[in-house]
Amino acid sequence: MKETTTTQFDRRSFIKVSATTSAGLLLNFDLLAKAAYGDKAAVATTFNAFLSIAPDGLVTIMAQNPEVGQGIKTALPMIVAEELDVDWAKVIVEQAPLDTAKYTRQVAGGSQSIPTTWKTLRNAGATARQMLINAAAKRWQVAPEECTTEMGVIKHAATKRSLSYGEVATEAAKLEVPKEVKLKAVNDFKIIGTSQKGVDNKSIFTGKAIYGIDYKVDGMLYCMVARPPAFGQKVKSFDDKKTKAMPGVKQVLQFGDKIAVLATSTWEAKEGRHALKIEWVADAKLENTTEHDAQLLKLLQTTPEKPRRQNGDVAKAFQEAAKVVEATYECPFLPHNAMEPMNFFAHVHDGKVELVGPTQTPEAARKQVGELLSIPLENITVNMTRMGGGFGRRLSTDFAKEAAQISSLAKAPVKVIWTREDDMGGGIYRPACKYTYRAALDAKGNVTAFHVRGAGINVGNPVREGNFPAGALENFLADGHNLESKVTTGPWRAPVHNFVAFAEQSFLDEVAIAAGKDPVQMRLDWLDMAKNSPQGPVSYDIERFKGVIKLAAEKGNWGKAPAGVSQGFSAYFSFGSYIAQVAEVVMVNGQPKIQKIICAADCGVVINPSGANNQIVGGLVDGIGHAMYGNLSIKDGVAEQQNFGAYRLIRLAEAPAVEVHFVKNELDPTGLGEPALPPTAGAVGNAIFKATGQRWRKQPFVAPAPLG
Repeated sequence: MKETTTTQFDRRSFIKVSATTSAGLLLNFDLLAKAAYGDKAAVATTFNAFLSIAPDGLVTIMAQNPEVGQGIKTALPMIVAEELDVDWAKVIVEQAPLDTAKYTRQVAGGSQSIPTTWKTLRNAGATARQMLINAAAKRWQVAPEECTTEMGVIKHAATKRSLSYGEVATEAAKLEVPKEVKLKAVNDFKIIGTSQKGVDNKSIFTGKAIYGIDYKVDGMLYCMVARPPAFGQKVKSFDDKKTKAMPGVKQVLQFGDKIAVLATSTWEAKEGRHALKIEWVADAKLENTTEHDAQLLKLLQTTPEKPRRQNGDVAKAFQEAAKVVEATYECPFLPHNAMEPMNFFAHVHDGKVELVGPTQTPEAARKQVGELLSIPLENITVNMTRMGGGFGRRLSTDFAKEAAQISSLAKAPVKVIWTREDDMGGGIYRPACKYTYRAALDAKGNVTAFHVRGAGINVGNPVREGNFPAGALENFLADGHNLESKVTTGPWRAPVHNFVAFAEQSFLDEVAIAAGKDPVQMRLDWLDMAKNSPQGPVSYDIERFKGVIKLAAEKGNWGKAPAGVSQGFSAYFSFGSYIAQVAEVVMVNGQPKIQKIICAADCGVVINPSGANNQIVGGLVDGIGHAMYGNLSIKDGVAEQQNFGAYRLIRLAEAPAVEVHFVKNELDPTGLGEPALPPTAGAVGNAIFKATGQRWRKQPFVAPAPLG
């Protein structure tokens, strides 16, 4: 069924016509459904988001959001092209710069790029298509309703006439913007739902793609920064005589507790930094992982409850329980380890700032640089390069602020480059956390109460109180506690969910075993309880949750594995999407080996199946690798693992086969960059327990071993 939607654009905010008729039609639209901008915005000469149609039929679509490898630079234009009804082979995609007057949420984070743009991008494509139809109909003197489109061509069946979009683009620009347009029915999609290669693939494969680390301009200085080696330290004094005498070194600058070395090449800057003699002092006792562990455990064991959600009388239910199941789960700090280390370019001059580089949050970078340098936002431009990974690290803006501040002091264009050791030792880690789960069972094995208690370092709220089985059980309590630390933490792929899901899904397995119930059936029974007798708010769609569980169990042949194969199950809801997994583990030479993972996903309409499959597989492998091997510990305020010789990543031979199944529906798309990661470790851990009888509750599961 087709959907009618209000365009929400006026003529002046939607169209800008070139002074030359050969330029074709340039259709500008607000990607996030802002109301019409009014005269002030309409006369703006710079547009962020635009769709242009050239006389030869080529269509250029600007991609608004940062491309961090999640495929959004391909998927967003696909949505526009679908409703425009154009030949995808004739679409050119370009990266838009930051412009908050035309966009909101130019962010790569929270798996929200598609969910927040879906409706308006469709509306924009459909509006452009209707204007083109109206132009052709006017030329032919026929009713627009008699015209159809196909692959960038307008047709009038009765007279067998046709015109390409390019032939009527200029005429279309002179027409009024329709107040309402019809969107395609999902079953009429021709581009959405088909696998399309990434629009930058060729340039990446041929080495022509420009990442932040590749960007350079004439006269640019390369910069390495000496930062405090331990969390809690600051500069007491430094000697830069040797550094300044080295070839290529141009300047040495102190800003705060950091010292910048600027040179004509990265190597010269790095060697100059190495030659600095710096005396660091601590402003407090330096922290250690062993102390963190003790402090987190104390929070779990002795701190009064701080309820984030409470239903029923949990204390009474535990007092009356026939059996209590309890387990504590632990996770360490983790670095992000993006393939491309942090870097950023800045040029501060004449009261203006040019920022260029890999950032997940260009708007935040501009705002914070403006505050730092007291420069109006309208004098700051931000252009986004592709990113060689981010995983939440590039949501922070520290590297952009460094580049801008150093450029301002040096009075020169500057690119700051971090080494791998800078990157891994510099913080903004996944928070270290501990969780204790308890469940009360009656004599028949029914769960009568559920309590999750979490404590994390600089995490704020370490629990996700709306998580299933909240809403299903009569007596439910979630309480969380925060430990302040000088070790800097921040978002890491699927914040909080990335470990909570493992603890939660492992514990549900433990509860099912204690209750003598099948883990899959127990989840389905609890979801029926949430449906038939909800206990407080239910933040998940019960039927979609059940559907993905059933699909994973069916495709994974749950409970019917061949001899020698042990299965583990997990199911989790995050970022609007539902993921369920069956992990298969076999024993090889006395050691468990992850053989395969079968994954079912409900993320609404799948825009680009190829890209979506990659997101699922990537999330799974990422989840396995960090659960099995990832660990960063702190000793005397210093990260002990600062390069891959000490920090263990998953290796190619350790990645299992992955089989992905998408639930087919016509619901609006939801997030997919993160949801597959959280439940993976739970499915794997549960399968390993079945294979070995050992329950792994502390990550990493395997003691890290250096490469080599």
